[in-house]
Amino acid sequence: MPQNRPTPRDLLTPDALAMLQAIADAGSFAAAARACGLVPSALTYRVRRIEDALDVLLFDRSSRQARLTEAGAELLREGGRLLAEIDAIANRVRRVATGWEASFTIAVDSIINRTTLFELCQDFLALNPPTRLRLRDETLSGTLEALSSGQADLALGVVTESPVGPGFQSQPLGSQRFIFTVAPHHPLARESAPLSDAQIRAHRAVAVADSARHGEGLTVGLLGGQDVFTVASMPAKLEAQLRGLGVGFLPECLARPYVETGRLVALRVERDERRIHVNYAWRKTPANRMGKALAWWLERLGQPLTRQALLDGPSASRN
Repeated sequence: MPQNRPTPRDLLTPDALAMLQAIADAGSFAAAARACGLVPSALTYRVRRIEDALDVLLFDRSSRQARLTEAGAELLREGGRLLAEIDAIANRVRRVATGWEASFTIAVDSIINRTTLFELCQDFLALNPPTRLRLRDETLSGTLEALSSGQADLALGVVTESPVGPGFQSQPLGSQRFIFTVAPHHPLARESAPLSDAQIRAHRAVAVADSARHGEGLTVGLLGGQDVFTVASMPAKLEAQLRGLGVGFLPECLARPYVETGRLVALRVERDERRIHVNYAWRKTPANRMGKALAWWLERLGQPLTRQALLDGPSASRN
């Protein structure tokens, strides 16, 4: 009696998705087979079975490189979401059993003061919880995306231009004033203030890239037609401006020590003052089912001095 043809549900296992991702990463079936501990013929056979079940080609084999087709790329995108959901289910099961999350990830925008953040982490870990704590560096809309995609449990520094969805809650964290700064040896340092947009546009800007993986992301403070040097974080932006590689707005609390020592020059500009309002956000959870780690962080974030110090630095809580 002939066997039934395997269905996609039979073949699209977590191991199979990991195998397909290995091929995409390696760029060849042979290299992926070595990475997976398989002989090339066995790996090829497994891929063929998945393609037959889906009735699509997942890889373009017309060249020496194994390149994903559009269908293959979509499968890996959706498969990644499926695996993340499986992990989320497992974590929720553990949380129900123990009251503590097995792991707790915080997406942290680059505007957040790291000294204060690590002081909070130190206090949390002093409890000796059974929760593995993880910090995830993000910028602009990437901070909320990490939360909404299930890659984070708490987001610090969500810009108010990125509204949270119906399944999430948010509270104001505060606001941060940005000042326009240049290195003392930069040409703009010798021009009369307030600076017009035309004066600023003639010089390269330093911008922090939005870390969002999907969508267009946010752009803040840039002028149309201006040359841009893009970096990955706010500390990198500060370093670039200290070296005179470009100009731009920096959080006042970050720039002020360098302005006071003469390593940066703060200049007035004609445009309105820049002030960014940010929130913290988390997934909606009934109070009787909230994990102990999330409850601890929300309790600390409920303190005004903690929120202020996360934006202005630990000295702000002592003023």
